[in-house]
Amino acid sequence: MKGPADGDDLSIGVTLLADKGEDESAHQHQLGRRNSVPGSTSFFKTCFNGVNALSGVGILSVPYALSSGGWLSLILLFLIAGCTYYTSLLIKRCMDLDTNIRSYPDIGERAFGSIGRMFVAVTMNMELYLVVTGFVILEGDNLQNLFPSFGGDFVTGKQAFVLIVGLIVLPTVWLDNMAILSYVSATGVVASFLLIASVLWSAVFYGIGFQEQGTLFQSRGIPTAVSLYAFCYCAHPVFPTLYTSMRNKKQFSKVLLVCFLVCTTSYASMAVLGYLMFGSDVQSQVTLNLPTNLVSSKVAIYTTLVNPLAKYALMSRPIVMSLERRFLVGRSRRWSILIRTALAASTIFVALVVPFFGYLMSLVGAFLSVTASIIVPCLCYMKISGIYVRIGSELIVLCGIVVVGGVVLVVGTYTALLEILNQLIPS
Repeated sequence: MKGPADGDDLSIGVTLLADKGEDESAHQHQLGRRNSVPGSTSFFKTCFNGVNALSGVGILSVPYALSSGGWLSLILLFLIAGCTYYTSLLIKRCMDLDTNIRSYPDIGERAFGSIGRMFVAVTMNMELYLVVTGFVILEGDNLQNLFPSFGGDFVTGKQAFVLIVGLIVLPTVWLDNMAILSYVSATGVVASFLLIASVLWSAVFYGIGFQEQGTLFQSRGIPTAVSLYAFCYCAHPVFPTLYTSMRNKKQFSKVLLVCFLVCTTSYASMAVLGYLMFGSDVQSQVTLNLPTNLVSSKVAIYTTLVNPLAKYALMSRPIVMSLERRFLVGRSRRWSILIRTALAASTIFVALVVPFFGYLMSLVGAFLSVTASIIVPCLCYMKISGIYVRIGSELIVLCGIVVVGGVVLVVGTYTALLEILNQLIPS
């Protein structure tokens, strides 16, 4: 098996430990051997990749989430942030417990066999697929907002922009090296903070102000709010990839802490800022509320356009690896490019068919993000570590997280599907 520094440093092809009764000294030897093989990505570059994966397009929807649930729902944002940070640490623990684990599906297989691997792989890939599809929808929405007269007789402006965006992101999907992707990620991180600054500038210096008081609590909007908050922390399938690519894997816990602190601060800031500016009128993407004639608004919208372009390749990376592992045995680089091109083309098609950003992200958050980022890490860690056989405080906490996650999954998914159907089949 190749080490992280080899050309195929992020390969998913691994085998599980055949002997579950392997003694502790052999395990520690293997763990030390894996950690002694340096990856190609430094601490700071991994931080950029991690923050870029976490601080996704969810930053545009958090004001809408806050308006759906009211001011008290902001507490749920912090609770979800803390819960998903804890489950991200569980992923690292799972990888440390078994030295052969190198991907998220590997964790599912180590815990529950081939069925576990299949479930985790399907959930992970569906989540990431819909996330990158949301990127394309977002680009089309904002470009149409900037250039409303663009388009022709056969395609609308939004449809044309979706096609153009697909052509722009395609070369980034062809990249293999995570160190190179970190430079693309850096632009996404800067763009997130520039977006907040631009929206704040519009409020303070261009008369939009903070006139809205908002609502303290709206029980009917809580499922949507929780789903969108969960969508903000949907990067867990990417974490094993980041971990295996690190030069010093012992620093990965610090990477996770930095990523979650930075992203939660930016999410909360944007949620409060957007809700104070537009109140219940805030749209699913706060940039759609900004007057397009203002310089600061244009900066915010153009910055919004940079974010998905910077994140598309990173978030689609695990899907690409899964497809290549399945179909590219003994095949050339040309086939790899063909598969990646087909993947990008399919997301463009879905974006044209289901162009509802807010509802789609709510569905992803409730059904897939809760599953992949909250429920799966807890179940897999309980099984791999063996703590499920003895009752303790950690087991109680894990079971509590799984139960709450299950409730959010059912209620949130039902609400999101109902909203999408109402849009597709208007009454």
